[in-house]
Amino acid sequence: MRSVIVDCAIYRHGHRTEGPEDLSDALDEARAAGGFVWIGLYEPSEHEFDLVTREFDLHPLAVEDALKAHQRPKLEVYDDSLFMVLKPVVYEAESDAVSSGEIMVFSGDCFVVTVRHGEGSPLAAVRHRLEEEPEMLDKGPTAVLYAISDAVVDHYLDVATELQADLEELETEVFQPERGGSRYTASRIYTFKRQVLEFRRATGPLAVPLSRLAGTGALGAGVPFVHDKARPFFRDVGDHLLRVNDSVEALDRLVSDILSAHLAQMSVRQNDDMRKISAWAAMAAVPTMIAGIYGMNFDHMPELHWLWAYPAVILLMAVFEVLLYRTFKQRGWL
Repeated sequence: MRSVIVDCAIYRHGHRTEGPEDLSDALDEARAAGGFVWIGLYEPSEHEFDLVTREFDLHPLAVEDALKAHQRPKLEVYDDSLFMVLKPVVYEAESDAVSSGEIMVFSGDCFVVTVRHGEGSPLAAVRHRLEEEPEMLDKGPTAVLYAISDAVVDHYLDVATELQADLEELETEVFQPERGGSRYTASRIYTFKRQVLEFRRATGPLAVPLSRLAGTGALGAGVPFVHDKARPFFRDVGDHLLRVNDSVEALDRLVSDILSAHLAQMSVRQNDDMRKISAWAAMAAVPTMIAGIYGMNFDHMPELHWLWAYPAVILLMAVFEVLLYRTFKQRGWL
C-alpha cells in the first residue's frame, strides 16, 4: 500500500506536519488538529486503494473512475466529497507530440485525496508551492483543488503556445515548399491535427466543471465543499481556460485551412505537370506524324524524289517544333 503513496501530510493553519504511518488515523488526526490531510497516490490498484476508500468513505462510482482512469474532465458531487477529473497535457518537443495524463481529486471537509495516472501531472510542484503560501493553504481542501486546477490550466497555455509555433513552421513548409516541403507534408499536417484533437479532449470538457466551481454555471450555486470566497479564483482559472479553448479552436481551423491549401497546391502542381507532359507529347507528335507519312512505302508521294526533300522535311519539322515550343512557353505550359 505504501508503495503507491507519493506523499501524505496533515496541514494545520497552513503548515505541514507529516502524516501518520497508519492511514486509519490520518483523518482523525486532521480533524483533531483543525486541519486537513492530503494524500497523493500514483496509479493504485483496487486492493491498494481499498483502505483509502473505507477511511474516507469515498463513493464506489468515483472510486471505479479513479482506478480505471480514461475519464473525461468532470465534476461529480457526492454526499461526503467532491470528485473532479482533470487531464494534464504534456508536449514532447522532440517528437512534436501531445500526450495527456489524468488527475482525480477527492475533496471533502477535512481531506484531499489525489490519484495520478500517466506522466506530466504537476502535483509535486503544486504541493511545494502551496506549502510556501501558508495563508492560501490555510483555506483547506478548496485551496488544493484550486491550485491543481490552476496549474493544469496554466500548463495548457504553454502547450498552446508550443503548438502555435509548430503550426507556423508547418505553414511555412506548405507555402514555401522549396524550404522543405515534401510528399510527407500531408501526413505531418494530419498528425498535427490529431495532436490538436488530443489537446481539445483535455481542455474542452473542463469548462463546465470550472464554471460550476466558480458559481457561474446553472448548477454552480449548489456545489458543496467550496468556499464562497474561492469562487472568484475558480472564475479566473475558467477565464484562462476560455483563452486556451479559443486557441485550440483557432489551431483546429488553421490546420484544416492549411491542409486544404496543401491539397489545392498538390492539385495545381499535378495540373502543371499534366500540361507539361501534354505539351511535350504534342511537340513529339508532329515530327512523328511527318516521319510516319514519309515512311510509307508508296511510289507517288509529294517531293519524294526531289533532291532537297530530306533537308526540307527536317527543316519543316524544326519550324513546327519551334512554333509549338514558343506557343506553349507563352501560355505557361513549359
